[in-house]
Amino acid sequence: MDKYQDEIAKIIANQASENSAKTLQSDRNLVTKHTLHDGTEIVIKAFKIPNLINKIAYRYFRKSKAKRSFEYASKLSELGIGTPKPIQYIENFNWLGLRTSYYISSFVSYELTYRELTTDFDIADHDAILRAFTKFTYSLHQKQINFLDHSPGNTLINRSAKGYDFYLVDLNRMEFEPMDFETRIKNFAKLTIHRSMIEIMSDEYAKCTGESYDTIFNMMWDFTQEFQNRYHRKRRLKNKILFWRKKKV
Repeated sequence: MDKYQDEIAKIIANQASENSAKTLQSDRNLVTKHTLHDGTEIVIKAFKIPNLINKIAYRYFRKSKAKRSFEYASKLSELGIGTPKPIQYIENFNWLGLRTSYYISSFVSYELTYRELTTDFDIADHDAILRAFTKFTYSLHQKQINFLDHSPGNTLINRSAKGYDFYLVDLNRMEFEPMDFETRIKNFAKLTIHRSMIEIMSDEYAKCTGESYDTIFNMMWDFTQEFQNRYHRKRRLKNKILFWRKKKV
């Protein structure tokens, strides 16, 4: 929003000394929460400075992660899908290419994420949340939204009078296009390693689509195992390549 533009710019410029900031994430990207002068709570996502190739690519050939996040959030809002309200994105360039970039959205408080469903099976309405989440994912697919980072930490969940509200975050990898059946089922692959959860999601997705439960479960389980195997192969390879770092510790 234009009325916050100057204030947000000052926050970013003074972020290192910003006393009111609350850090929400600090691994690959820095995500911080701030309160503006009128009480509005916002989230600023500062993307990691890109490598040399991406500096050039993001200036001349591809949209930056910040710009994609803003545009995808706007598109989701138009389609009636929950996501923190997009406010603006900021890109800073130098002679070489993209230097720094930021995506700013409203802050959405939440009770849990999908991740808690994978670690706490004692949640009283665990089954109900999981089934509602599956219906939510089906609604994404029906609206031709392929959320490529459909992973445990990227869906915020709130209980409400109508049942459950879901909000997508970490939006820079998304496609808007018709999805065939295999692509739809593959979209569940990053969510959980637990067979019992996949059984419930398969059952609910079968109810949504009218497809065979056995077909859906077998595909979902195979895609999940395939993703896990690929993920752990990459981790092992990365550890071998970066073994020298451990020796320095």
